[in-house]
Amino acid sequence: MTRRMLIDASQSEETRVVVVQGTRLEEFDYDSDVKKQLKGNVYLAKVTRVEPSLQAAFVEYGGNRHGFLAFNEIHPDYYKIPVADREKLIAEEAALNEEDAEDGDIVETVGGDELEDVQRRRTKLRRRYKIQEVIKRGQILLVQVVKEERGNKGAALTTYLSLPGRYCVLMPNTARGGGISRKITNIRDRKRLKTILDSLGIPDGMAVIVRTAGSERTKAEIKRDFDYLVRLWDTIRTDTLQATAPSLIYEEANLIKRAIRDLYTKEIEEILVEGEDGYRVAKDFMRTLMPSHAKRVQQHKNEGKSVLQF
Repeated sequence: MTRRMLIDASQSEETRVVVVQGTRLEEFDYDSDVKKQLKGNVYLAKVTRVEPSLQAAFVEYGGNRHGFLAFNEIHPDYYKIPVADREKLIAEEAALNEEDAEDGDIVETVGGDELEDVQRRRTKLRRRYKIQEVIKRGQILLVQVVKEERGNKGAALTTYLSLPGRYCVLMPNTARGGGISRKITNIRDRKRLKTILDSLGIPDGMAVIVRTAGSERTKAEIKRDFDYLVRLWDTIRTDTLQATAPSLIYEEANLIKRAIRDLYTKEIEEILVEGEDGYRVAKDFMRTLMPSHAKRVQQHKNEGKSVLQF
């Protein structure tokens, strides 16, 4: 029975995605202008208030409310301290990250799915400083949303970025650490993936985690995903240099890209997209992610009948 992904992007205010096998619905997701997802987005932000009693900062990033940034979520690169002290702190943090990776001490993060990250023992590194001593009002930071706005609470933010791909997660400013998702339990797979990770030539100051979806993938597939994430990080850095805070730098919450990245499998024979702009996004993203599968992305042109009328 044919398995297909159907995407209705014909209306600018709402996008809907379903995965069907025959006439049976397997997956459904939607995004609307009424409630835009912020989680995973990267912003250039400005510190508006440093709160010593909370050991946190409030930042303006472009959301409905100021975001909340805990002290242990601020990378030492942003500290207003002598260069030698900053380098020492970063080196200590890298050593702890490496210990965590060796211990397999990894926890779930990013988007609430199976992505896993190195558990960061940053708090004890911060005890020699107080936030009001090293972070100042008006300071510019690159932040990522880790928890959505809720009620009167602003979004929770971090300066430690995680960029998920199809098979990997790139942590561009987490020195060392990384590793294999603990949900990959087969010892032979873990050893093979560790060898692949070691061969990637991961730049200093970065870490990579292999997602559960990468468990049976080849070196070529994982390397292509890693290379895509490095290019994405280069684009984020370039866009950051040209931006003025507060501004959106990278939108993780594009539903079409998320669906192709997280829901698409080789068993899906066709991705049918309604809407010219949505079709272009899907086609271009698939060309980047899995070039040989780009031909499976087709535009729905049956006027008068929605692509979701399957």
